[in-house]
Amino acid sequence: MDNNNDIPHYQIRGFSIWGFSDSRQFLDYLFSAAGVKTGTLVAMNAEKVLKAESNAALKQLLDNADYKYADGISIVRSIRRKYAGARVSRIAGADLWELLMERAGREGTPVFLVGGRQEILSQTMARLRSRWGVNIVGFQDGYFTAADTESVFRRIRSSGAAIVTVAMGSPKQEIFMRDCRQCYPDALYMGVGGTYDVFTGHVKRAPKVWQNLGLEWLYRLLSQPTRIGRQLKLLRFLAYYYSGRL
Repeated sequence: MDNNNDIPHYQIRGFSIWGFSDSRQFLDYLFSAAGVKTGTLVAMNAEKVLKAESNAALKQLLDNADYKYADGISIVRSIRRKYAGARVSRIAGADLWELLMERAGREGTPVFLVGGRQEILSQTMARLRSRWGVNIVGFQDGYFTAADTESVFRRIRSSGAAIVTVAMGSPKQEIFMRDCRQCYPDALYMGVGGTYDVFTGHVKRAPKVWQNLGLEWLYRLLSQPTRIGRQLKLLRFLAYYYSGRL
């Protein structure tokens, strides 16, 4: 374990994960008197860790992310098992994003949204503006071509956005954020996966009681039995957990 401004970092399978006690502490760290911090936020779970073991490019992407936080309950429990007394909590990316948007609306922070279908993106923007008065300075759906990518980067840069959230799924969103930062490093980037769909009600999350019990993964499996193949692959992480190879 090491510390960065009193926030502990924990090593899990070679990744340095920030040990925020809750999402509010994380949010307060990102918003300082000097303004919003820059860098890249990446949610970490067991599936992502396992994929990185056989995908060198993904591992490099994750290594380079500034803020890797424990989104999956498996990561939280692994930290607590490896580091006795660790006061780390699961921070669900969808919840963190909403808190980030709420704070951005309150402080007038300029936001650029990327990803998703145009219909979902439009609904997301309308809801952000009506609920929290978010200052959205630009947007781009997820259906642009590779040839259009540089143009999107330039639009983000010219918008002056302080926060850029990218809903393209992993690892596409991590690649996009890495490359966009080369063009425009002066923003906080957050990969948010399917969060816009959840925020607009098109995808239903597990009830709070399931989330609080750390069983959101089971709820998704029961709702989508086709996920069984993905869940079975996580048995390798379970082996790491019980054999002390974290």
